[in-house]
Order: sequence, then C-alpha cells, then structure tokens
Amino acid sequence: MALGDLMSSRFSQSSLVVVPNHSDDCVSSTHEDSDLGSHRRDSEAASGSYGNAAVSATTTSVAYLPQMVVLCELRHETFGAFVPTGPSESGLVSKWRIKDRMKTGCVALVLCLNISVDPPDVIKISPCARMECWIDPFSMATQKALESIGKSLSSQYERWQPKARYKCQLDPTVDEVKKLCTTCRRNAKSERVLFHYNGHGVPKPTSNGEIWVFNKSYTQYIPLPISDLDSWLKTPSIYVFDCSAAGMIVNSFIELHEWNASSSAGSTRDCILLAACEAHETLPQSAEFPADVFTSCLTTPIKMALRWFCTRSTLLGSLDYSLIDKIPGWPNDRKTLLGELNWIFTAVTDTIAWNVLPHDLFQRLFRQDLLVASLFRNFLLAERIMRTANCSPVSHPILPPTHQHHMWDAWDMAAELCLSQLPSLVENPNAEFRPSTFFTEQLTAFEVWLDHGSEHKKPPEQLPIVLQVLLSQCHRFRALVLLGRFLDMGPWAVDLALSVGIFPYVLKLLQTTTPELRQILVFIWTKILALDKSCQVDLVKDGGHIYFIKFLDSMKAHPEQRALAAFVLAVIADGHRRGQEVCVEAGLIHVCLKHLQSSSPNETQNEPLFLQWLCLCLGKLWEDFTEAQIIGLQADAPSIYASLLSEPQPEVRASAVFALGTLLDLGFDSCKGVGGDEYDDDEKVRAEVTIVKSLLRVASDGSPLVRAEVAVALARFAFGHNKHLKFVAAAYWKPQTNALLKSLPSLAHIKGSSGNYPSQNQHVPHGSIVSPQIGPILRVGNDISSVVQDGRISSSSPLANSGIMHGSPLSDDSSHHSDSGILGDGLSNGGLNHSVLTPLDNALYSQCVFAICTLARDPSPCIANLGRRVLSIIGIEQVVAKPLKSSGVQTGEPTTSNLSGLARSSSWFDMSGGHLPLTFRTPPVSPPRPNYLTRIRRVYSLEFRPHLINSPDSGLADPLLCSGLTSGPSDRSFLPQSTSGPSDRSFLPQSTIYKWSCGHFSKPLLTAADDSDELLARREERENFVLEHIAKCQHSAVGKLTNPVAKWDIKGIQKTLLQPFSPIIIAADENERVRVWNYEEATLLNSFDNHDFPDKGISKLCLVNELDDSLLLAASSDGNIRIWKDYTLKGKQKLVTAFSSIQGHKPGVPSLNAVVDWQQQSGYLYASGEISTIMHWDLDKEQLVNPIPSSSDCSISALAASQVHGAQFAAGFVDGSVRLYDVRTLEMVVSELRPHTPRAERVVGISFQPGLDLAKIVSASQAGDIQFLDIRNQRGAYLTIDAHRGSLTALSVHRHAPIIASGSAKQIIKVFSLEGDQLGCIRYYPTLMAQKIGSVSCLSFHPYQVLLAAGAADACVSIYADDNTQAR
Repeated sequence: MALGDLMSSRFSQSSLVVVPNHSDDCVSSTHEDSDLGSHRRDSEAASGSYGNAAVSATTTSVAYLPQMVVLCELRHETFGAFVPTGPSESGLVSKWRIKDRMKTGCVALVLCLNISVDPPDVIKISPCARMECWIDPFSMATQKALESIGKSLSSQYERWQPKARYKCQLDPTVDEVKKLCTTCRRNAKSERVLFHYNGHGVPKPTSNGEIWVFNKSYTQYIPLPISDLDSWLKTPSIYVFDCSAAGMIVNSFIELHEWNASSSAGSTRDCILLAACEAHETLPQSAEFPADVFTSCLTTPIKMALRWFCTRSTLLGSLDYSLIDKIPGWPNDRKTLLGELNWIFTAVTDTIAWNVLPHDLFQRLFRQDLLVASLFRNFLLAERIMRTANCSPVSHPILPPTHQHHMWDAWDMAAELCLSQLPSLVENPNAEFRPSTFFTEQLTAFEVWLDHGSEHKKPPEQLPIVLQVLLSQCHRFRALVLLGRFLDMGPWAVDLALSVGIFPYVLKLLQTTTPELRQILVFIWTKILALDKSCQVDLVKDGGHIYFIKFLDSMKAHPEQRALAAFVLAVIADGHRRGQEVCVEAGLIHVCLKHLQSSSPNETQNEPLFLQWLCLCLGKLWEDFTEAQIIGLQADAPSIYASLLSEPQPEVRASAVFALGTLLDLGFDSCKGVGGDEYDDDEKVRAEVTIVKSLLRVASDGSPLVRAEVAVALARFAFGHNKHLKFVAAAYWKPQTNALLKSLPSLAHIKGSSGNYPSQNQHVPHGSIVSPQIGPILRVGNDISSVVQDGRISSSSPLANSGIMHGSPLSDDSSHHSDSGILGDGLSNGGLNHSVLTPLDNALYSQCVFAICTLARDPSPCIANLGRRVLSIIGIEQVVAKPLKSSGVQTGEPTTSNLSGLARSSSWFDMSGGHLPLTFRTPPVSPPRPNYLTRIRRVYSLEFRPHLINSPDSGLADPLLCSGLTSGPSDRSFLPQSTSGPSDRSFLPQSTIYKWSCGHFSKPLLTAADDSDELLARREERENFVLEHIAKCQHSAVGKLTNPVAKWDIKGIQKTLLQPFSPIIIAADENERVRVWNYEEATLLNSFDNHDFPDKGISKLCLVNELDDSLLLAASSDGNIRIWKDYTLKGKQKLVTAFSSIQGHKPGVPSLNAVVDWQQQSGYLYASGEISTIMHWDLDKEQLVNPIPSSSDCSISALAASQVHGAQFAAGFVDGSVRLYDVRTLEMVVSELRPHTPRAERVVGISFQPGLDLAKIVSASQAGDIQFLDIRNQRGAYLTIDAHRGSLTALSVHRHAPIIASGSAKQIIKVFSLEGDQLGCIRYYPTLMAQKIGSVSCLSFHPYQVLLAAGAADACVSIYADDNTQAR
C-alpha cells in the first residue's frame, strides 16, 4: 500500500468511536450539538420514551453499557506536566548536520619513480607488476613515460574533484617538494590540501618517519622528514602514501601529532592519512596487479574492481580484459552501464561504511568533503583487493576491517551481470542494456525490515541505498514511501536518516513538479521539521516554502495531509523573520484565512487538525511581525476566528486563541507608528475590541489548554493597555457616580459598598465574562471625599502618611511615572491621556480585569499561576492580609473614616468568594512621599475577613512577585524603569499550544497504537464481569445488609465511592482530603489533597470511564471539577483536567453548594447550585453545551443523571419539587412533580430506580420521607416511606439491585426494598463490640455488588454487606 493510501486510511479514522447507546427508539440518545435541527429530531424520540411503560428490568445486554471514553487524548496525558518538546535546535539534532563542510582546493602529486632504476632495498620478481596509472613505463622513452604517468594521475584525480588545482612534481628534490607544498597551502587557504606520494622508485621509508626524494643530479636519495612535510602543508590535509612499508609513515605521523598535542594546548590537527600497506609489508609484485594497485583502487575503482573480479569469476576464460576499458556510458549517467556500475559501487561502499563506522566518523569521512568521501569509498575496495595479496592498507583515522562484509557479495553479483552483457553491448552499440535488479532487491530488504524492525533492533543497513535510490526517477516514489514509513517510527529514525545524509536530497526534490511525490514529500518534511527546526533556514534559502503553500492551497489533498503542510510553514515562520517575510510575500495569510473562512461543520474540509494548524501557522506569521498583523487585520481575521472559538475540539479553540493573541501585539509600544499609513488607529481599536471580546467568550472554557492561551493573550493585551487597566482599577476607589456605573454595565449592580446584588433568580447569560464569584469590589465606607480629591489622595490621609504601595514588577517605577499623573491629568482634561494607545471602552477594560481575576482563581494550578502573573502586569498583586493595629480597625466594621483613608491600600477584590488564601491589591495613585522613595517601600493590605485578619504573614504566593516587595536597595534593581521597555516582555507568560501541538508530529502517524488489542481484551473481560454481576443483583435475594465488613476512623467524611473492579473505596473529607483504601487488605493505598484553596467541601465523587482506565472526578462545593488519573498509586496521582462547572452565578454567595453528576453514556456532566440554571457540559469536547433553565425560582439541591439512558437527568429543589429533564427535547423539562408536600423541605437525594425504566425515580427530602415516583403518573408518588423524622441526610439507590438506603442525622441507616419493606437498620448500640456511627453524611452502593459504603460526619467510614460476608 502506498504511503498516501496509508495516510488516508489512518487519518480517516476518528479518534473516538461512539457506539450507539441503545437498540430501540425509546432509549436512543444522540451526541450532537444542541442545535435546532437536532432538537426537533430528538424530541420525537424523546416524547415516545416516557409513554412506553413496557420498558422494565429486562435482560441487560452489552449495548446498554456505556461505550464512550473521554479525557484520554494526548492533551490529558501531559496535562500539568512539561510541554512536549517541539522542533529542536540542539541536542540530538546537532549531530547530523555537518558543522564544517570542507572542500579539497589543491592537490599535490609527487611521483618518485626513477624509471629503469630499481631502489636498492627492493628485489623484483619476474614477471613483475609494471603498470603505473595504467601506463607501461617501459613502452616509451623514460621522460615521456614519466610525464604521461603524471598527467594520467592528475586526470584520474580530476574525475573526483574537477574544481581543485592540480600540481605535479616528477622525481623532485627536497626544495621542489617544499615549494610545491607551500604553494598549495597558499592557494588552498583554509581548504584541504591532498598530498599524493608515489615512492615506487625510491627506498622504503625510514623508521624515523622519512620518505625519500632525489638530489638535483639524481645520484643520491635524500630523506625528507614527515615533520617538514607537515609543517609545509599544515592543516587541514590528506596524505596518500603509495609505497612499501607505508605504515611506517602513518605511525610517525601519529607520534608527531600526539607529541604536538601534548606540548601545546591547541586542538588536534585535521590530518587524514591513507597508506598502501602496513609498516612491515611490501607492495604486491604480481603481474595480475598494476604496480600502483593502491593508487588504481583509489582513482579508478570500477576498472580495478572489474579486472580483479574477472580473475575470480566464471567469466575468466570468456572475457577479454580489454573490453573492460570499453564499457559503454559515462560515470555520471545512471542510465548507462558504466553509470549504473558507479552508482551501485557508491551505494555498496556507503552502506558498508555506514554499518561499520561510528556515526561521527562516518560523517567526517563520508559526508564532509566530496574528494575525501570518494577516496574512502575506494579505500574500502583497496582493502578488499590488496588483502588477497597479503597486503593490508592502513588509514588514520583507523577503520575496522570491511573486506569480508556481505555487501561485497551484492557488488559481485551486479558486476557479474554487467560483465555478462559487456561483449554484446560492445559489439552492438544499439543493443538494449538490461538494468541491474540491485536497487529493487535492496528496497525490498528495507521493506522487510520496516515490517519487523524497531528502535530496539539493529538499524536497517539499507538506509544509504535508499538515499542513492532517490537519484533515480524510476525507483524514487517507492523509496520515498518507504523512507516516510521509516521516519514515522520516531525521532530516532529521523535522526538516523539525517545522519546518513538524506537532507540535501529531499531539499532538492522540492524543485520537482511531479504530482504523486507531493504528498509523501510533505510528510517527510513534516517528520524532519518535527525533529529539527533549524532546517527552516535551508527551506527559505531554496524557496521551498512555495512548494508547501501550493500543497496547502490544493483542494485535491486530504485536509489532514494539508495540515502537515501548514505545520511545515508554521515551523518556517517560527522565530525566523526572513521565513515570516517570504511566506507573507507569497500570500500565505490569505490562503490560510480563505480555508478557515470556507470551513463549516457540514464540509469535509473541516478537519480539526487542519483548522488547528491553519490557526497556529497564522499565529506564527503574525508573532512580533507588525506588517503581517496589519495584513491579517485588514483581511478581517478577528471575525473569521470568532467562529472557531466554538469548535468542538479544544486544540482548535486553543490554537484560535493563540492566533488572536498574536494579533494583540499591536498593543505594544514598539509597534506604534509601524504601518500607520496603511492602517489607522480607529481600525486598530475596532480590531482590538473584536479580539478582546472573542477572548472573553472563552475565558471560562472547559479545557485548560484553551484557558492557558486566553491568559497568555490577555497578558499581551494587559501589557499594551497597562495604564488604562490601572485607571479602571483605580476608578473603583473613588465614589461611584451613576455616570460611571452606567459606563460599566457589568458592574452596575454595585452601589458604593452597600453590597446590593442581583435578585435570587437573576441570571447572567452564558458567555458573560463578569465572574460573579469575585464578590464585592469594595467593602469600605462611602465617605472618602476627604481623602480622594481630583483623583489624588490627600496628604492628610493615613495612606499617604503611612507609606506607599508600589506596583507590580511591570508597574511603573514611581520615580519615572506615576499612575496619579495619569489619573490627575486624565480627570482634569475630562478624558484619558492618549500618550500610549487609544483607550478602549472602560466596560471592556473592567470585563478584562474580571476575566483575569477569574483565571487567577482557576481550579487548574498552572492556569491560576498564569492568571496571577497577568494580574501583576496590571498592578494587582497577591499579598497576605496583615493586621493593622495602628489604624484601630475593628474586624467586620469597615466604615470608620480611618478605614476610608486606607481604602487605597486595602485589597481591591475580596477573593473570599473565590479560593485564594491571599488577597489582591492595586498600585498607588497618589504621589509617594519622597522620603520613602529612596530605600523603604512598605505594603499595607487589609482584608475584612475575620479568619484572615489574624493569619500570619507568610509572604507572597509567587516568588517572582515576592522578590519585588523586599525592602532595601535590591528592590530598585528589580523593578523595571519603564513599563514599555522591550526588556519587560520577558516577564510575559509564553504560549504553549504551538510547542505542545508540534509533539503530535513526532509520534507515529501511520500506525495505530500497539496496545489496542490489550485494551479491547480488558474491556471485554470487564463487560462480561459487569453483565454477570448485574444479573446476580437483579435476581438474587437481598439480605439485611447490616454486616460491617470494613471500617476506618476518619472524621468529617463527606463523600464515598466504591470501585467496581477492585476492592477499593475512595473517601473525601470536609477538607477535600481524598483517601484510597483497599478494604480487603485494610491498607491505605493513597492520600492527597484535591486542591490547596481555603474554601473546602466536596460535593461529588464518581468514576469517569468506569469500564476502561477509570479516572476519579472530584467536584468541590464551589462547582470546580478536578479529574485525576493514577489516583490509587501512592504519590503518583495526576490531574487530568480541571474547570469551573458553574458559571453566571450571583456574586458574593459564600457557598455555591454545587450539585454535580456525570453521565458516562452521553459524556455529559450536569452541574448546578445557587443558580437558576443547570450547566450542561460535554466532557468529550470539554465545552459547555448550554445552560438549561431550571424553570424554578429555587436552587437545585440534588441532581441525578441516568446511567442507562443518555441525555436524561432528574433534579430535586430546595422547595421539595422534582423535575425530569431530557436534553434532546426543545423544552428540556419533561416532567415536574411536587411529591414532598405539604412539608416542602429541600430534596436531599434523588436517583433513578434500578433497571432500564427511565420513568421511575426515587426522591428523598430533608423531612425524612422517601417518595417513589413514576413521571407518567402526574398525580404524585405511588409509594411513600417515612424513613426518618425530620433528619434525613443521605440517600443512595443501587444501580441494579432492588434496594435503597437512607441515612439520618440521628446516627441511623435504613435499607429498603423497592416495595417499601425495610430490610435492615444500622444504628449506634451502646455496647462494647457494637458498630458505632455518627451523623450519616453520605451513602453509596457498589455499582455491581450488594455493598454499601457509609460516611459519618464525625466518626468513620464503613462498608456493609449482607450477613454472609466475612468481616474485615
């Protein structure tokens, strides 16, 4: 299968398969967005659901078990951990890129042949090898032969490096050699010099490391020390010594370099040596070889290899040697016989070297310098041939033996095929040349490795051959597909491919226009750039970005594949100004916006990955690049992005927020005036308003990924509008006029400090950014006219006398800028100072401040930290409340005149409605007293909460902020001199969505996860277990259920939960300490705090993905949801996600008393509390579907979602009423009953009855009555149990067994059947051995066994079973 088909089939698979919940219409459930169309379709099915009374406890099948799995994506695996590394520029990737490419610029050839005179230490045999450079020196005059050999050697080297300068010295003297060497070094400059020495006419080198040359009259041999040679040629250099005992020279060179290295601190010299034989060996003299067999192997390898092969082949008798010189074709033309042989030889020798050498040595010898690479390839051949003549060529650096490598067999086969065709090809030039099957076979071998290989096995030895195959058009597509499969195995595979030298090949292929290669090339470049971002420079330099822009704009490619092109372009632009410029010039902004604009939910182009990377690509184009931002704003980018903020995938929403945030960079002072002629200030302001409003829409998104990006974007906005946001903050400290209140509609309900809040049923619509959790803004007296005059604080005020409160690390240094200047000037001129930016609407600024404060109280610790950093940018810092004894403040009486004076230094927001143990303060608006400017800066903070007034001063939450509040000289050095300086940008929080998203492409994209079979097997095993135990629950008799099988003495338990497949109980106390026990072994498995905020209280514990890898959902009483994984492992629990489930609630409510339930069938979470709506969340999308009106003036006190029918849930209210909801219907409310009249006390517990009947509900009120309801009967309850008189505190209904349990404040638990019969009663008996319980705070049944867990508020946690169960 081609890679394209693989990609299409892989990408077309959804990451989530939702199996239909039910088999018939009456219980069908949809998982669609609640648009009008889906409402109409579903309402018909839903309306029929409740009229069918035949649905009862029928046999349960697998179809009724929840099939949905949520919160198991990559973003949940890494939540709260380090962001996956994006494209890197160091470490692993630094090894493959050749640091210093080199070129051999000069070649010095020294031939000491002295033809016709044999050296004294050599006794030649007869017949003897005579050929030098394939020339017989005795076939012509001596001088002519010498010159011919010199020219021939020069031309042979030119074949490998045609651009080098060649200089030859024939039978030279020492002076001539010196002149040659110094001239070559001068000409080569810093390039490499090659020195070739042929010493066939002189004695062997001496043991002192001297080679021989001649005197002028050729009467003497003159020694030439290699130290002199080294000093003339310097470095870098490469030496070839073709003479007997050449290893002696290599040894001397090594000793010389070691001595030089030890005597000087300099680095070792870049010196490479190739020698014909070992120190004790003599060159072969057999006539079957040329005399310079070593040189012939190095400079004419194909000819030498074929001649040598002929002597050992079956073709020996039938082939004439002379035909080898007549092989048709050219070495560089791979379509000819000679070209193909050269191509195969290169592939074979490269492969041998790649598999034998260390990678760094391979890089140096085979990739750094073209001539050196050719010589070392040919050196491998020399070793193979010369070892058959008992001669071992030597090199420095030393290479391991390669003469017996099995790849030589592949070469021999190719050579034999060539030679067998040679006679007919020479005889008939028009005869058809039959190509070798070498490359096809090697690609097949590579494919076999891909099917069975892995990172932990030996790397594929064919990788260098794949690289060579890319040169051939006929094999290219297959090679690229296989290469793509290899790169997909992981970063290690990409690094291997880059190390072997793949990069220049795939870079050059971007110049091709072949359509079928586009998809696979984009895929390969995705894998390369996912590992190494530095390749962006090469792509821009070669114009490669155009290739990817065209592919991105092509409608023929699958959107998931075009997402790869968007990723490549994003990396090109990432932190690379030239990359941004060329992409903008090529029109990439308009291409991306066009595809974003055209995407709609009904189009196939609306692929999440494609949308995500279009957003990220645009964000990287706009990042710190004003010209690109202006183009985006002119193209109405903010409006286009607004629709993306409601996309179902959190990654898309987060990427859209990131892109919008980069457009806010226009708020920086550094951008002022740039492009001003093209884009005026009014348009900038309108664009910023649109962007900020869009950001505020998703400030309370269900995904931490999105909220993190909102915090980063708002930080940029706050940085650019620093002074205006401070002004809005300061405005709250002056008397609130009606005009100001009207200009701040979001705060219109605040009148001074009277604390008038909206009425009980007032609902802030979904999407409103004003978080009513924040509470009263100012809790001080109204009489502050004597303190604040024209926006300044009078010198007589306690604030001015007591000291000053300086701003945040990014607030203005008071010696340069004072907020009071802005306030004073702004007020006196009737408007704000426009020195930095045109201010936006004050209402928008106030909404931004509220949104930032909401983020600072986020249930996710990392988001809260980001929010606090943003608050510090606008001058609101977290401080711990201190007692102010000198001011005479009385707790809870903040209306004295002294207090009004201290209003400026008191906390701006009372976060008690929130969750921080700290309070917030604002920067000063009054000019600080001069005597405090020099050294001491005091901070006074006042919080009017009794339990915080006396709390110890533990410093600031953020060490960075804390360091800005130290007194002494160090303080001044910390504070920046100006809020708009470029250095301040380093404090801004950085976006993480881009790097996080890059991690996707480092993982395998073409293959599914290996553990899918294991997961399916476990799921099937659990389903069988569940079905078996459900049947037991439904049909077996239930006993008294009064036998305590386990007990732990823990006080304050609020919620308990039994795990379905392990003997584990989970309990949470009033301080939200979660404990996990194994009740069979009576051991504590884990214990951890749900959060560190001061306001505690747990409202719900339940399991998410119960039948798979279950997650623990812990809902706090303030509506914050935290979901944990690995919660049973000691100290290893991890937060998967966290969000605030209740939005739009009334400000100042001390406790929301949130009620929450989770519905696995649909993936929905329902939450409510002291609000008039029920929040309907989709946890798969991590998105609020819609707030459902509760249709009641009262708040909800109990909530239960059906666990067998998706989309239905029941709610009990504080007035005793009960309502059933179906989210598939238009009106939502299906039925409304008032079963708890006339007492009408709050509903404490509500639940669906066991079985599959969605119409039957059990409801219990605080008055003690338990009502059995059938919503098809509107007249009331069909069964009533008076279980407890006025003290019912808990209710639990078994999911499948026909039993219910209730608990009271009077230390009694009662167990009833569905017919109303009391099966058992558990109470406190004043006996020595009796079970002791306190006021019952919670009850919960095991989902598939008859076990009851009970939590008592002041005593213990117990588990009860029937009387047959052994106690533990």
